[in-house]
Amino acid sequence: MQIADKTHSAVNMIKTALERAKKYARYHIFTSLNEEAALKKAEEIDRKIKNGESVGHLAGVPYACKDNFLSPEGNTTASSKILESFASPITSTAVKKLEQEGAIMIGRTNMDSFAHGSSTENSYFGPTHNAKDFDRVAGGSSGGSAVAVSLDIVPFATGTDTGGSIRQPASFNGIYGFKPTYGTISRYGVVAMASSTDCVGFFAKTPDDINLLMEISNGQDSYDLTTLPDYYNNTEEKTTKKIGVIKDFDNDKVAPEIRTAMKTKLSQLSKKYEIVELDMPTLKYALAVYYIVVPAEISSNLSRHDGIRYGFRADDCHSLDDVYRQSRSLGFMPENKRRIMIGNFVLSSGFYDAYYLKAEKVRTLIIQEYEKAFKQCDYILTPVSPNPAFRLGEKTDDPVSMYLEDIMSVPLNLAGLPGLAIPAGETKDGLSLGLQLIGPRRSDKNLLEFSKELE
Repeated sequence: MQIADKTHSAVNMIKTALERAKKYARYHIFTSLNEEAALKKAEEIDRKIKNGESVGHLAGVPYACKDNFLSPEGNTTASSKILESFASPITSTAVKKLEQEGAIMIGRTNMDSFAHGSSTENSYFGPTHNAKDFDRVAGGSSGGSAVAVSLDIVPFATGTDTGGSIRQPASFNGIYGFKPTYGTISRYGVVAMASSTDCVGFFAKTPDDINLLMEISNGQDSYDLTTLPDYYNNTEEKTTKKIGVIKDFDNDKVAPEIRTAMKTKLSQLSKKYEIVELDMPTLKYALAVYYIVVPAEISSNLSRHDGIRYGFRADDCHSLDDVYRQSRSLGFMPENKRRIMIGNFVLSSGFYDAYYLKAEKVRTLIIQEYEKAFKQCDYILTPVSPNPAFRLGEKTDDPVSMYLEDIMSVPLNLAGLPGLAIPAGETKDGLSLGLQLIGPRRSDKNLLEFSKELE
């Protein structure tokens, strides 16, 4: 990651990034560009360097910001109509920490509206295209961020991961994508999807770049009481001996080329590490648990978007009830409405015990199953997704098929574990393949260090 210095001008770095963003405009990566403010910040950094003043560890580095991070630069839309004109009065903690070190946001990246999706096709502004194949999806929900890094527009981008929204698009576009231990980075100032599983993370080309970003952005925040004290920068080195493999994830529902990539990587690792087969039968319920727990939290979090306090308000309404109904009906995408309805159903009288409460009990069993697994191994290696990037429009009319794309990524979010998507070659058609390295809670730094063994 090149930072500005006496031979590398911050202004030139930002201009180059903006030029590349415009060059790839047809990929629909950005919802807005931050050209004027970005160049102004770059000029200030160049002035400081010229005058011998200190600058941060990310001085002049251009980055792309997923459009659910609040900041005054541009409208924070979460790629939705209901927030299309929302100008935030605050800056998210994650953005603040990056920019205190000199990073410069060049624009906001496209995403599934309110992060509801696995393809970035649920965006109010239209879908983002895959970096390797224009006719295929970028993955989701952080598709724009993944493509911005993959196409070398920026060296890193922010993302959020509630059920795979960093790892899956990273896998689809051939880059690294990191979801930290839950609570490692503050969620303050990030548009909420599901508060008990949302994580802030990053896309980059190398584990070392992600490590630097984690060192800067982690730590406790008084605005987010779920944040953990800074364990990341105080992590002791760990000797790795055993790699776990979940045997239930090796089946004929996983694309043959992904299974081959997995076996190839395990063959390489087996020369140095012991491979341990793990029996984790509860994981087959993880997707069902996720699509009960997460929509329940979504229905609660989205209740604030009512056409009254901020955001889109429908015209020609003749009563308060009309304002609520029409603003939400016109302002939300179909997938937003689907998840609100599922959430309201599982929380409703007569169904709370049967669905939501039971799902939370199974979630506890999943956490316990991972704890048991990590007594047998140091890290776990799995595919990120059962398939490479699929064609645009292929799954939009089949929500269950779309949800199944998350079957290998959602268990980590339910358990609060760190996970890293790692490039693992390409299909014969040139589509990116990715694998996922999983560690115990708070093993983030060692996991990133060990991931270099998989390069």
